[in-house]
Amino acid sequence: MAKGDGKYISKEPDAQGNRAYTAEEHLVWRDLYNRQEKLLPGLAAQEYLDALEKLGLPRDRVPQLNEVSATLLQHTGWQVEGVPALISFKKFFTLLEARKFPAATFIRLREEFDYLQEPDIFHEIYGHCPLLTNKIYADFMQKYGEIGLKVAKEDRAMLARLYWFTVEFGLMKKPEGMRIYGAGILSSVGESDYALNSGIPEYRKLDLVDVFRTPYRIDIYQPVYFVINGFNDLYNLVKDENVLLDAIREARSLGEHAPKFPPKEAGLQAVGA
Repeated sequence: MAKGDGKYISKEPDAQGNRAYTAEEHLVWRDLYNRQEKLLPGLAAQEYLDALEKLGLPRDRVPQLNEVSATLLQHTGWQVEGVPALISFKKFFTLLEARKFPAATFIRLREEFDYLQEPDIFHEIYGHCPLLTNKIYADFMQKYGEIGLKVAKEDRAMLARLYWFTVEFGLMKKPEGMRIYGAGILSSVGESDYALNSGIPEYRKLDLVDVFRTPYRIDIYQPVYFVINGFNDLYNLVKDENVLLDAIREARSLGEHAPKFPPKEAGLQAVGA
């Protein structure tokens, strides 16, 4: 499926399940990997850095999904499944419930090296997949998908907020300071520095009702980050679906917080992860 402007089309696998990438696409992966490898020590949670080493991604080429799946299967029983960039909530939750992570298969153009609003394979594999080798995190993701299939359709947008403020843009409080575990920050050189060093965003202890009441925009650096102490905190959010559903109802009755960002204007330059 093509992106709206037609520049990005998902890669189709051959008979062996492999996808073909050009020499330039491999170089883009290499340069993205090298940049983040230099940046993230001291910013990323050690749990992520350990998981990245465990996953053993290639540095100089775009990995094949089947090789990533083979490693994940050994550790937590997860796999990666190539999908068009945009899939339905139902498809998304169905894959997670089956311990399959949906991944776009195109990689960004060099002219969009620093920012791409739609997730590409670097974001999906480098940002998301390492932590799927962590059992607690992997179990959280599976349980999240399971709940997503059970809730009413109108509640799925609330679950999307939980995913946004944890899996994509979550921070973890460590003895040595605040650290990043969210894939949307980990795959962005700009937001990696902004999130921890700019002094601009607000940090909040993660609370379900607060998360469900907080609006967000996908095309800016986040004004608010929610903070956990460890991945047990994440799993505890979803281990009892009744508690989660009660939090959704409470959030809806209280209403949304006022946005901490301006309305999106036509032609606004995107600066997010």
